[in-house]
Parts: sequence; C-alpha cells; structure tokens
Amino acid sequence: MTLEMQMLLGLAIGITVLILLVLKTKIHAFLALIIAASITGLIGGMEPLKVVNSITSGFGNTLASIGIVVGLGVMMGRILEVTGAAEKLAYSLIRLVGKKKEEWAMAIAGYIVSIPIFVDSAFVILNPLVKSLSRKTGKSVVTLGVALAIGLAATHHAVPPTPGPLGVAGIFGVDIGEMIFWGLIFAVPIIIVGVLYAKWIGKRIYQLPEEDGEGFVRKDSSEMVYNNFLAASGDREKELPSLFKSFFPILLPIILIFLNTTLTALEFTGGAWEYVLFLGQPIIALALGLVAAIYGLANYMKREEALERMEEGMTTAGIILLVTGAGGALGTVLRDSGTGDYLAEIIAGLPLPAILVPFFIASIVRLIQGSGTVAMITAASISAPILANLDVNLALAAQAAALGAMLFSYFNDSLFWVVNRMLGITKLKEQILVWSVPTTLAWFTALIMLVIANAIVG
Repeated sequence: MTLEMQMLLGLAIGITVLILLVLKTKIHAFLALIIAASITGLIGGMEPLKVVNSITSGFGNTLASIGIVVGLGVMMGRILEVTGAAEKLAYSLIRLVGKKKEEWAMAIAGYIVSIPIFVDSAFVILNPLVKSLSRKTGKSVVTLGVALAIGLAATHHAVPPTPGPLGVAGIFGVDIGEMIFWGLIFAVPIIIVGVLYAKWIGKRIYQLPEEDGEGFVRKDSSEMVYNNFLAASGDREKELPSLFKSFFPILLPIILIFLNTTLTALEFTGGAWEYVLFLGQPIIALALGLVAAIYGLANYMKREEALERMEEGMTTAGIILLVTGAGGALGTVLRDSGTGDYLAEIIAGLPLPAILVPFFIASIVRLIQGSGTVAMITAASISAPILANLDVNLALAAQAAALGAMLFSYFNDSLFWVVNRMLGITKLKEQILVWSVPTTLAWFTALIMLVIANAIVG
C-alpha cells in the first residue's frame, strides 16, 4: 500500500469511527473527535508521539484564537436572556415593521437575537411572544414560529460570536470581522426564503393557541381575521428594558470588530490607531459588550443572579470549547500527516469548486449525526488543511462549512423537537413540513449564495 492510500485509509476509518461513536455509544463528541484524530494519524503513517503532539498543539492553537471570545459571548447571551432584552427587541421590531408584517418582525428578531444567544434558548424565550401574537392577530402560530426559527437558525449558523461559526473561523484562521460580515449577508436571503415559506405553510397548517395557553386549535385559513397586536402589548413592554439598553450590548462589539477589520485592511496602523485596533480586537470588543450588558441591564436582575447566569453560560461554553478544540486537533493531524496536501491535489483537479468541499462535508455529517455545531466543526477540521494550499477565499470556505450544516433538520437535531413541540405539531409529515423543509430551503439558498459570492470575490 502506498503512503497516499494509507493516509486516505486513515482518514476514512477515523471519520467512520467518529460518526459511529457519536451515534451509537455514550461517548461525547469531544472524546470521539480525539479518538478519530488519533486513529487518523496512526493509520495514516504518523509516528505515535507526533500524533500526540499534533493533537495537543492543534487543540491549544484553536482555543488560543477563539476560547476567550466564546466564553464572553455566551455570558453576554445569558444576561440578555434573563433580563428580557431579547423579548424587548422582538416587541420593538414588531412596532417598527408595522401591522400585518409580524412574521417579518419575528424573523428579524431571530436574526439579531441569535447572534449572542443559543438558538434553542432563544426560541424558548420568544415562543410565548409568538403564541401571543398568533392569538391576538389571528395569524397561524406556524407562520410566526417558523419565521422566528429560520431567523434564529440563519445567524446561529453563520455569525460569530455564536460558538459554531466562531469555532469554524478559528480553525480556518479567518478574521472574525470578515466572518461576521459574510454571515450577516448570507443570512438575509435565507431569511427571505424562510419567511415566504412560513407564510405558505401557515396557510396549510392554520393553527392558533387556545386562550388558556395550554393547547392549540386547528382552523381553516379562510376564517382568519386580523387584529392589531400592538394595542394590547403595552403592559408587558413596560416591564422590559429599553430598546437601547437591549440592543447596545450586541451592536457595540460588532461595530468595534468591523472597525478593526476595516482599518487593518486599509493599513491604518501605528500611533492613535493602535488604540482603536485594540478596542476592535474580538476579545476586547466582546468584553466591552458584556460590561454594557451587565451594567445597562443591572436593574433587571440581582448581583447574585447576574453571576449565576454568567456561570451557567460558562458551563455551556466549556462544552463547546472542548468540541471545537478537538476539531482543531483533528485538522492539525490531517495537516501534519500530509493527508490534507494530498487531498488538495486531488480536489484541485476536480470540476467541483473548492469552496463547496466544506459545504458538502458539513451536509453529510449533519445528515448522519444531527448536530449542526459538530457538523460544521468536523467539516472545518477536515477541509481547512485541504484548502490551505488552494486559491480559495477562506472566509467563504468557513461560511461554507457553517452553512452546509443547515441541511434537513430531523429527529437527531434538538431544534427539530423544540420548534415542533412548542408550535403544537405532532404528526410526522407536518413536523417535516414545519422544520425539515425550511432548513433544507435555507441550505439550498446558502449554496446558491456561496457560488455567486465565490464567482465575484473568490
């Protein structure tokens, strides 16, 4: 067997073991990635001690670039959750977008809220508003719920500091400002397609919450009578933080990071610019955003509660960091073993655009094991060493790994159950229509956008 065949065999067995461990055993994805990295390196011809060195250096280098940022982002998200800031954003957007456009307001709310807050948690937080909107306006809870969920999923997959795309950016070595920029752009057409589908499916599954809030009632869409929701929302809004206090912690770090990326690209360095660049470093920008969240929303929680909520966020961040670091370890093993270079040579001769390699790897892993985060981290780990020596825009490649993981959310994805159960959808066919189909439409929209973007700036 040639060395090249040995490397490919090591990768194939390593990925197979990774998928089987995640699907069929009680082993966590973190440990499964470490085991897969070890198998890939050993079978691929690396010396045993070099495999260990690659794993530890890959793990450490990945966390060095994104570890603190993930922790800060998750803590800020928890503060926005418990103080009602996320809910305030949704109410304000409904008022801004106007009557009879509530589904667009919910999608935009999801687009913003899911940047710092985990998608499952964000849907749970805003679902009472979805039900209230449906009950008061007469619009199907399915229309409003799917619109919200697709908005949440779009930025959850594409925009740091959400841990998944942040980890992907770290593995590819992409500037976080660039990752945010492209993520915000790609999420827009995804949301437009998602809302149009939400309006269509809501007419076919016309369901309203019952007045007691405990169940749902199915009606014919011809019975719909629109009512003005905003007229009855004043009391709840009075209990929430102001719009400025709610939105500022999200907006501040994004502006600072964008400013840093722009000034760096324009080569504004030295002197006073160094301080501006300092503030725009993701670690500092997210820290300032967290401080703004803590003190701007201080009146809506006690000191002990703030510390407790932030520690809850840190616990969640720890799991994400371990998985991301392990993904970086697998990528380093592929790079050090030479497997990445060999695969790059093969792919360079294929008619397939190299930008789609991480996209389809993420799609396959997502279909097999369900977790979008694991899928995008795995895809980035495998494809980053392959694309490193090809003429590819790595920011687009990172987005490809992140967005490829949107494909066909199904039973093995927690968000599939969260969305369907909270919207009162129990039949299998309807569950697929309500969430599996729109995520696949989002995936296909992302595919088209990536191809177009790659043709322009790739």
